[in-house]
Amino acid sequence: MPFAQIVIGPPGSGKSTYCDGMQQFMSAIGRKCSVVNLDPANDHTSFPCALDIRDLVPLEQIMADEELGPNGGVLYALEELEHNVEWLQEGLDGLGEDYVLFDCPGQVELFTHHSSLRNVFFRIQKMGYRLVALHLTDSYCLTLPSLYISTLLLSLRSMLQMDLPHLNVLTKIDKISSYGPLPFDLEFYTEVQDLPDIVPHLLEENPVMRHPKFEGLNNAVIELVEDFGLVGFETLAVEDKKSMMTLLHSIDRAGGHAFGGAEGANDTVWQVAVRDGMRTMNVRDVQERWIDRKEEFDEIERKQLEEEAKANEAPSMTDDAGEEEEDSDIEEMRRHVPDSGVKIVRRP
Repeated sequence: MPFAQIVIGPPGSGKSTYCDGMQQFMSAIGRKCSVVNLDPANDHTSFPCALDIRDLVPLEQIMADEELGPNGGVLYALEELEHNVEWLQEGLDGLGEDYVLFDCPGQVELFTHHSSLRNVFFRIQKMGYRLVALHLTDSYCLTLPSLYISTLLLSLRSMLQMDLPHLNVLTKIDKISSYGPLPFDLEFYTEVQDLPDIVPHLLEENPVMRHPKFEGLNNAVIELVEDFGLVGFETLAVEDKKSMMTLLHSIDRAGGHAFGGAEGANDTVWQVAVRDGMRTMNVRDVQERWIDRKEEFDEIERKQLEEEAKANEAPSMTDDAGEEEEDSDIEEMRRHVPDSGVKIVRRP
């Protein structure tokens, strides 16, 4: 049973950067991964594409033939993909059991109310794929109450539209401290609780919001989000291994990848670790690492990198010089796997 992530989010949220980083991370943990580019406007990917929508519908040709602008051209391209979904299905058949990352366009209407993208993935789901939608948002949205409220509404609408297992992710969390202090701890934003507490800060942001006519609107929006009770956020610093571990842990549990086969005889070390309780970063750890003590942790990591560089320069004293050295964070994960009694057999 193949698994896949659908990577969506507004422009600039880091979708392509995430696909590049996640593909490299999966390779490091021994999981074969392929990336499918579904953004017809992305003609310079930083990663190898197993399939590229531009091979089916070049955006420039659509814009010239149909006299459309960039946004209209992207919508037209996704409609063409929906009508020719067999092209995508045949390409996916050729990938076998590879874990797939779908890099989607940034036009929000495609995952908030336009039906083509959703219909394409419903067809893929019928092929047996276990899908998880990953909605990325730049963590800069936390700096302004109005942006945060808008992000909540966009995330909620995309969850309802895509109708799949879904995770919302605040990207570039390693940059959040450079934007200035936040009025609340990070947990307030990720857990989406006590939303009425943000209203005074919303009024301070823009004096126009002090007008009585906006009071009812603000309260209605907050009540809507709280009544659904669906929105919450994971965090991500794409260059940090522990952050990537934690996010992939959540994705694997949402999509069922963590639980492996019925008997577990051929489960990977990663699957056993996730199922049996691998150590991950919670939101308080993220707060400490990237906000409260960022400079201190940066210095610690810098020294660790220097020590690793010196160790790599020294000649190996073991007889296993031919074996590849595993990443220290991955090895640490292996050491903390509880003894589940499951025999682990590596796949070639």
